[in-house]
Amino acid sequence: MKPLSSIHDDRVTTGANRDLFLERGPVIPAGELRWDFGPSSGPGGQHANRARTRAGLTFSVSDSNAFTEEQKRRIERRLGARMRSGSIRVAAEDHRSQWRNRQAARDRLRSLLDEALAPAPPPRRAVRPGPAARRKRLEAKRKRSETKRLRRPPGPEPD
Repeated sequence: MKPLSSIHDDRVTTGANRDLFLERGPVIPAGELRWDFGPSSGPGGQHANRARTRAGLTFSVSDSNAFTEEQKRRIERRLGARMRSGSIRVAAEDHRSQWRNRQAARDRLRSLLDEALAPAPPPRRAVRPGPAARRKRLEAKRKRSETKRLRRPPGPEPD
């Protein structure tokens, strides 16, 4: 059985310190990801006060070699509100373990970048309803009108 310290080291190196593979193709080298750690907020007693389990991940899109210029422009256009000086920052403090928070931060960054790099949806083509759809709509309106007419209280008798 491995000593606890080597298990922890394996988990860190195989988990959070790897290249980040995006769904759309580019691979972000681990060296371009900047990590910082701090105490998590919320309850947890001494563990929360002393452990630095919150994981922050910063990635500089403008300095990265993983993307083409067009991809960088697309990311900046779609994530512009989240970016500060060409960088995207995500943080995770959902778990008690720093390692799991690192995984969560990587997953958040991956999903943000995948979403930003997704191709734009095709433009909507304006279409008019066909004749059968118009007839169906008008028939439904007639039925609804008749239903409401039958619910009205009877009026005065004609003389």
